[in-house]
Amino acid sequence: MSSGDTPAVARRKVRLAIKDARNAKGDTQTQVAEAMEWSLSKVMRIESGEVTISANDLRPLLSYLGIKDRRTVDDLVQAAKASKQRRQWWDESRYQGHLTPAMRQYISFEAEATSTRTFAPAAIPGWMQTEEYAHAVMQPFVEDLTSEVISARSAIRTARRNVLLKRNPRPSIYMVLDESVLLRNIGGDQTTREQFTLIHSLIGEGWLHIRIHPMANPFAPFGHFDLLYLSPEESGHAVLYRESGTVDEIVDDETRIVRHRKAWDQMWDGSLDQENSTARIARAAQLPRPAADAPDDSDDSGPVERGSSR
Repeated sequence: MSSGDTPAVARRKVRLAIKDARNAKGDTQTQVAEAMEWSLSKVMRIESGEVTISANDLRPLLSYLGIKDRRTVDDLVQAAKASKQRRQWWDESRYQGHLTPAMRQYISFEAEATSTRTFAPAAIPGWMQTEEYAHAVMQPFVEDLTSEVISARSAIRTARRNVLLKRNPRPSIYMVLDESVLLRNIGGDQTTREQFTLIHSLIGEGWLHIRIHPMANPFAPFGHFDLLYLSPEESGHAVLYRESGTVDEIVDDETRIVRHRKAWDQMWDGSLDQENSTARIARAAQLPRPAADAPDDSDDSGPVERGSSR
């Protein structure tokens, strides 16, 4: 168990281990409650992540569920203790009141995710935004967000990027950008150029993979969403984050997660390959194009590379 686990991630690891072991044993939540002499609501709340479980309760529960390997038990007990910790960088006073509950959870999961899948239909995803671009993106919501909130959320997006850049190893991030994101001027020419220059440099580091989804191709009727995988990359161990305007949510329903992943895969397969996508981003940043290796502009909306990133 990593000592760097955030409380949200640690709690999730424990409850998934409990749920998986119960299913493997073939017990219902009612049977577990009766065996442990607990209320059914206690078992349900532990498995849903609504409450943490103490080490004194966890050890006998793991024994009943058949988890007896000492290292596994110790790891889960440490995770249970970590799940009770509260203070994280996003808990600093300067950020208080400026994050939605869903975004606070998202940042916890983002800090530990080993891979993510993102679909961005209208703007650059938050953690990649420069502060100037972030201000411009949030400007249309001035009736809902104060200037103080906008400034704080812009700073948080930069902080999230810095945290990702310090991780070793870094997560594998796969992102589908709708072509309209490249065509939309947000914050003026200079802000837009600086934003795409930053993205181009991140792609060059090899851990960020972006494909442009042509506007001529249909895409699923979803707004912005992220699928975060906390290893292994399975739908049962994934987290879905969705947002629309100033409304966002964390989704923990496997059926909806599978549906979003299927839609994401279809869009990824129907997008320009990474070479042509990177060339489009370089052009949006107005970066010099290599004389010998520059892709043909006429191919930008032509045949696309097929095959999943998985």
